[in-house]
Amino acid sequence: MTDWPKIKSRRTIDISPWMKIIEREVEFAEGAKPEIYHAVGQQDYIAILARTPDGLIPIVRQYRPAVEGMTWELPAGMVDPGEDAAETCRRELLEETALPARAVHALGSYAACTARLSNRAHSFFVETGPRVADRAVRPASRSAGDAAGTGGFDSRRHFHAAIAHRHPGTRRPARLSTSPPSVPCRRRPALNSGVPPAI
Repeated sequence: MTDWPKIKSRRTIDISPWMKIIEREVEFAEGAKPEIYHAVGQQDYIAILARTPDGLIPIVRQYRPAVEGMTWELPAGMVDPGEDAAETCRRELLEETALPARAVHALGSYAACTARLSNRAHSFFVETGPRVADRAVRPASRSAGDAAGTGGFDSRRHFHAAIAHRHPGTRRPARLSTSPPSVPCRRRPALNSGVPPAI
């Protein structure tokens, strides 16, 4: 293992409570002129693929200033300082969809963008309970049930609709039911490790 590349200096610039700019001076070889690189420093964040008791995948619609428009997304959010990522998962799911987590399965964590971000993303699969009655969702987001009247994303129906839209020649199934699929959603276990345990 060589001594290069090496970090010669590091400077952190606070932009807001949620974001920092990290400036690093990197030397790639002995005697080489150091180069300056910048990265965004943030808290870790989580992303949730959930399934409701009636077989729907909840999604949320919210305004994103970064793209200057509304987006449809899986429930997600930042991990508070000192908070466990699984607890963030439960909290964000309830805040954004009013769905309580019944079983939380960790799918893994990874560096979301090694070129620009210094944090990690944690992914979860969640089996939810029924929606909590009369619980308001976070003002910045709107659940699929509120916005589209469906209660969530029916993977069989909506994936086919997306494919048919992109590829008009695609044949439609003989019958499309408005009820959730009768075949339960199954996850492929990780090789040699079994199904991820609930947290």
